[in-house]
Amino acid sequence: MNRGMRAQLKEISAKLSDILKNDSDEQVMIFTDDKVLMELCGQINLLLLDRQKMKADFRKQEIASKKMLANISHDIKTPLTVILGYLEIMRLRNSQSANPAPSGAESDLCVQGSYGDETLEKVEAKAKQVMELIDQFFTLAKLEAGDKKIEMAKININELCRENVLGFYELLIQKDFEVEISIPEQAVFVLGDREAIGRILSNLLSNAIRYGSDGKYIGFFLREENDEVCIDVVDRGKGIERQFAASVFERLFTMEDSRNRSIQGNGLGLTIAKNLANQMGGDILLESEPGVRTVFTVKLKRY
Repeated sequence: MNRGMRAQLKEISAKLSDILKNDSDEQVMIFTDDKVLMELCGQINLLLLDRQKMKADFRKQEIASKKMLANISHDIKTPLTVILGYLEIMRLRNSQSANPAPSGAESDLCVQGSYGDETLEKVEAKAKQVMELIDQFFTLAKLEAGDKKIEMAKININELCRENVLGFYELLIQKDFEVEISIPEQAVFVLGDREAIGRILSNLLSNAIRYGSDGKYIGFFLREENDEVCIDVVDRGKGIERQFAASVFERLFTMEDSRNRSIQGNGLGLTIAKNLANQMGGDILLESEPGVRTVFTVKLKRY
């Protein structure tokens, strides 16, 4: 019996060595009636399954990181190119002011008169776009590296919700949105980081305005649910198909064609929001019926 068991152990060892050497996804299989050897093989196969999962997760993260760097590089380069183009026009304008051009040249270059102010406004807008993108990129990098401090404290969530909705109210009115808000008068307190919660709400409201614009509706509801406080941000836009629902919080996931930059975000806002909520012991959930109703729900710990 001992010789038989030693032979089977050698067989298990050889198979395991082969799996590791070839980096394959096989499992250890052995024909035996010995319960100890069967249990050993079972535990080895569980470890191999964990190893496979880690390999798959690593590959996924590696691909996502490469995609993120590629897209970030592109998204930063595009507005910077526009900025440089406008700066070149401004340089030509200044040059023309010092050396008047022949008749008609001014209109061809479109750099005279009030156009200078318009150019400066466009440069400023593009510069802000770059700064926002860089800020989101490094915020996510810090979160994923564990370098961003989350200061947990007692927060009056009613007050914070009102501040964030008010910050978007003028834009919503300009875009002719129907706005429905429900924030209780009685104070509700949560345990969290004020800056982090503010960023989450800002990202969700921006997302609802961008992608829910077809429905011309924004709903914002604060409610209590057992030992949690929930904030629902609702829109009636095109919504999110079921097959994409699990992907919306992944880095760089966007629903729009990459060429439609006026609508598409950079795919980092929801990832940052989800990460911040998780670090505070909360979560963000999605429920969407395309063309009818899309709800992002922030769940935070009640204080």
